[in-house]
Amino acid sequence: MSFDHLPPPILARHDGDRLHLSGPLEEWLQVTDEGGGRLRLTAPEGGLAAALAAFEALTAIGGESVILLDGNGWQDLAPALQQRGIALRHGDGLAVFPALLWQVPDRWLVHPAPPWPEYFVRGPHGRHPLRPPKPQGLLYRRFIPWLDRWFTLRALDMKDLPLFHRWQNDPRVAAFFEEEGSLRQHRAYLQRLLADPHILPVIGALDGRDFAYFELYWARENRLGAAHDCAPWDRGWHVLIGEEDIRGADYLTAWLPSLMHYMFLAEPRCDAILGEPRANHEQQLRNLTRSGFARLRNFDFTHKRAALVRLERQHFFEERLWARPSGSDGQPLRLSPSIIL
Repeated sequence: MSFDHLPPPILARHDGDRLHLSGPLEEWLQVTDEGGGRLRLTAPEGGLAAALAAFEALTAIGGESVILLDGNGWQDLAPALQQRGIALRHGDGLAVFPALLWQVPDRWLVHPAPPWPEYFVRGPHGRHPLRPPKPQGLLYRRFIPWLDRWFTLRALDMKDLPLFHRWQNDPRVAAFFEEEGSLRQHRAYLQRLLADPHILPVIGALDGRDFAYFELYWARENRLGAAHDCAPWDRGWHVLIGEEDIRGADYLTAWLPSLMHYMFLAEPRCDAILGEPRANHEQQLRNLTRSGFARLRNFDFTHKRAALVRLERQHFFEERLWARPSGSDGQPLRLSPSIIL
């Protein structure tokens, strides 16, 4: 598929005791499973990009793991890996921990940007940081192993108006999003959002097929900011799944944690992601709870009784919620950086 004329991404696939890198290069790496989630990996010839692809493939699905970098071939890459926090010194070598690796944007953000300077301005619910310019074009890409597809996020633009109009007038969508209307109404709606510095409208796709619309917002300036003491960089979101056939657990566990991953990567000062679904929408609340959100309390907007839900950054990365982890066995984590180091 095309990624807006970007260089083709390197794809890594784990095949037993070997890892196949494909894309701009073809290479096989040796993987040694030492048991208990400990994996030893030989160094790639393709440099940092190949290493990141290999690390992602080994940590993209399943339970706890740590990657031990095996052999002298890692010497040239070690400084870059350590400077980014991707690898830490462990014993006589280096170790890659998923909870740290997946917070480094290089592999997933299309155009990583340094944090915007923090400067507080007046807002509807008190002071809030001056918000950075909205990103444009392709924002995020991630290969989903259990779907064998690429998931991408891109910033919505007015070319998406017909798609947005069709989705919003689907009776199934209109029942909960409540924004059905004419093309003129939907044009005005999107123009208002695109001009609002606190909201980023986004389109989600699988292998280039658009299927979802998301509204990502800075919580302190949003209506939620009047009901909850939001931190300066807390974000929130609304979702619309426009295509009926892209539903169910396989898809939910692909797009939902990927969306959360994008928001955490795009702003490293974001410590929590908030939501405010209807308090009686039990299926959505079950999905959110399984995805790491805590239900804090119920509260009232003028148009609905809502449940306040919250996902913490450390919980997301420590529990590897992007990877469809199995349920906890109640035992302490065994391979977290705090335990091993």
